[in-house]
Amino acid sequence: MDTIAPNVSEHVTLAECEAALDHILAAPKSGATIGQLCFRPDFGLRTFPDALELTVDHGIIGERWTKKPWLTLPDGAPDPRIQVSILSRRVMDLCWRDRINAPHPGDPIVVDMDLSAANLPVGARLSAGSAVLEVSDKFNTGCIKWNERYGNDSLRWINMRENRDFRLRGILCKIVQDGTVTVGDQLIKL
Repeated sequence: MDTIAPNVSEHVTLAECEAALDHILAAPKSGATIGQLCFRPDFGLRTFPDALELTVDHGIIGERWTKKPWLTLPDGAPDPRIQVSILSRRVMDLCWRDRINAPHPGDPIVVDMDLSAANLPVGARLSAGSAVLEVSDKFNTGCIKWNERYGNDSLRWINMRENRDFRLRGILCKIVQDGTVTVGDQLIKL
């Protein structure tokens, strides 16, 4: 497990974020290898399995989306637009410095891929293992937990007007075809 280096601040600075932007945007456009999967059975809990089962009706099997979603439909049901979040590996590596004391961001899929609106517009479909995902119109702004864990500068950077289309906090997706995604699978634009 990585730790923060001596003499490195706990949180990334705005200047460091801005300096990393070109590197982040240079990520592959499609066919990137899924490097990590995260399973969240409840708030604050995380495991890192080799595979996740994704279903249209139940999201990630056993994941908190069905029990405690942060976004619901008018009838109180979980909003399918937030079934799966995907985070850029480059953004995670930039912002998550203290890997001992600060929890993993919790995104079920971490991949070294360009998640920008230019590359993956709303409605774009992605093959993730045998599952198919659709990019949601719901923007991922990050939250108070991101601010506490990874710092105000990185949260401000994610949400700057000029950076919004880069989707630096990642993308939210709904599942449109049941399937299994495994570490090492490629995330492919369809």
